[in-house]
Amino acid sequence: MKIVVLIKQVPDTADERTLDPATGWLNRDAGDNIVDEINERALEVALQVKDKDKGTEVVVLTMGPADAAKAVRKALSMGADSGIHVLDDSLAGADAARTAAVLAAALKGAGADVIVAGNESTDGRGGVVPAMVAEHLGLPLVGSLSEVTLTGAGVSGERQGESGTLTVSSALPAVVTVTERSAEARFPNFKGILTAKRKPVATVAVADLDVPATPARTVVVSHSERPARQAGTKIADDGSAGTLLAEYLIENRLV
Repeated sequence: MKIVVLIKQVPDTADERTLDPATGWLNRDAGDNIVDEINERALEVALQVKDKDKGTEVVVLTMGPADAAKAVRKALSMGADSGIHVLDDSLAGADAARTAAVLAAALKGAGADVIVAGNESTDGRGGVVPAMVAEHLGLPLVGSLSEVTLTGAGVSGERQGESGTLTVSSALPAVVTVTERSAEARFPNFKGILTAKRKPVATVAVADLDVPATPARTVVVSHSERPARQAGTKIADDGSAGTLLAEYLIENRLV
């Protein structure tokens, strides 16, 4: 089985996120950039399959600037066999539609039996790219799984909903997405870090793919900084605190 895992380099969620004043885009140079945690969990799903079947091949695919190569190497150190890095300056600021089209074009030549990804990225939280990739490829989407069982016969898992839990399944090939409730990702060991340097990573440009060259970018018309947090109201309890609290909750439509 060949599994391709979609990964993305994102700003560390522990850092303060800021917008670039010139473009309105997320400033990715303001702090550390890391592999998206949900993508790491998607990779863990693939690696657990490989643990059980050594004939399984795990490939990671990312689209991003040159620095995103670090995310690919991190995934290789965790246990992936090879990587594909879509690197092209014309993709800067690509919107979800453009991103999905480029990823799908890269996937067409990858020969994947199954494509695994996080259900959303922590920088944009659009949550639509995997579904759009599936549409481009004409594959079923088995999305937002908290538990996954993946075999050569197909994929199945559980999806948590507001009214209960759904058990879903599909034959392969398919696109699968997981949530933050899926298995926690493993840490790279020393051997994995050393061998990652020798694993192959293919760098692909837009010109190498069957996709229109015209870029599609998100245009931010205007943006402003988040206002400073206002100090709360302090209430000295003179016997009326309960009434004041109830009035506050009602006034702010919290009850």
